[in-house]
Amino acid sequence: MNNTSKRWIFDSVVWSASLLFLFGLLLDNALADSKGFTASNNTWKAECASCHMAYPPNLLPAPAWRRLMAGLDKHFGTDASIDARSAAEIGAFLENNSGQGKRRGSDSGTLRITETPWFQRKHDEVPASTWKNPRVQTAANCSACHAGAERGDFDEHAVRIPR
Repeated sequence: MNNTSKRWIFDSVVWSASLLFLFGLLLDNALADSKGFTASNNTWKAECASCHMAYPPNLLPAPAWRRLMAGLDKHFGTDASIDARSAAEIGAFLENNSGQGKRRGSDSGTLRITETPWFQRKHDEVPASTWKNPRVQTAANCSACHAGAERGDFDEHAVRIPR
């Protein structure tokens, strides 16, 4: 076997391995939003879902959850204060299950999931009229378009935008 043939085989193996690796990364990224959030905490669910959807902790990074829990007395214009024991339990749950990595984990400084770079990127093609639809009303109403939002399932293939 001459050097040209050996080089061709080597290059083919390297390109094939690189393509498989890239395909794996793309597949993992594509499936990331279809993987529902599975952790649960009864106190979190009871307290948070009493006013709105109990947003899955992986939608914000730990520093954002810490800031949010520290300011429950002025929670988006409402006093959402809870007893210290419940706050500590929920805070630990949120931090332990917070978003990590490049998808949701960077702390952009916001406490609003709808203002995170991840949310903005995922919803950049949604027209403003959709948010004004009486069945949607706000970008924070995840359940309006994502039937599995309560379970943390935001699979973009299952989105149904109300008309």
